[in-house]
Amino acid sequence: MNTLMLCVFYVIFFRDYEIQCKSHPKPSCGYPPSQWCRSLEIAIECGVWKQCMELNATRPDPEDPPVELTLYYESLCPGCRAFLTEQLFPTWTLLKDIMKVNLVPFGNAKELPEENSFTCQHGEPECYANMVEACVLYATSHAAFPVIYCMESSADVLKSAKLCLQLYAPLVKWQTIESCTKGELGHSLMHQNAMKTQALRPAHTHVPWVTFNGGYTSEWEDKAMSTLFTLVCSLYKGIKPPVCTGALKKLDRSFC
Repeated sequence: MNTLMLCVFYVIFFRDYEIQCKSHPKPSCGYPPSQWCRSLEIAIECGVWKQCMELNATRPDPEDPPVELTLYYESLCPGCRAFLTEQLFPTWTLLKDIMKVNLVPFGNAKELPEENSFTCQHGEPECYANMVEACVLYATSHAAFPVIYCMESSADVLKSAKLCLQLYAPLVKWQTIESCTKGELGHSLMHQNAMKTQALRPAHTHVPWVTFNGGYTSEWEDKAMSTLFTLVCSLYKGIKPPVCTGALKKLDRSFC
């Protein structure tokens, strides 16, 4: 994720911080902003070591449970794609220390046991894309969300899948995903997603459908669609991290 994109995310979603990016030069280091505080060497190279030291000194207590958000969605649903790319992924990028994201690609699809198949709201391409993303989630572990974000933010979800996998999970071969979609594993993963979706209480009536720590309220959903970052910060029960309390201002010049 480049520096300009982060600045755009901040302006759109975190207006409370009133960050004003007057210019958007690329950092002199060769790392994206999400990696600047990964090590002291990287922080020094990118010129943000003081800020990273302050952030690391106030890391959330690992004993405090993260806010667990589960998104029930369809891969080709415009509203789902907008929420995932414009709210969920940017928020997770900044709050991954206090936030756990689960993705369940199924949505309004229907399982047809007698035919051993599925039907989807946006046709067969969506059924295939749902299965591709289910297989990506199974095969790529921690890299799954960036891969799926890459797919959902592209002009063509399916055509971008192979390249997104190469970019964010280079150790996983595309043949692994294809084999998953064509075999019993892919069908089993979709059946599991169908069971998870059907088990929702209250039952989902639309997508995207978002739960927090296993629960759903219309108030949470309304807030999630427009101010997810603020909602996650408010739901976290531990000591708020700097990005939630306003200390993000100390990093805005570095990011922008």
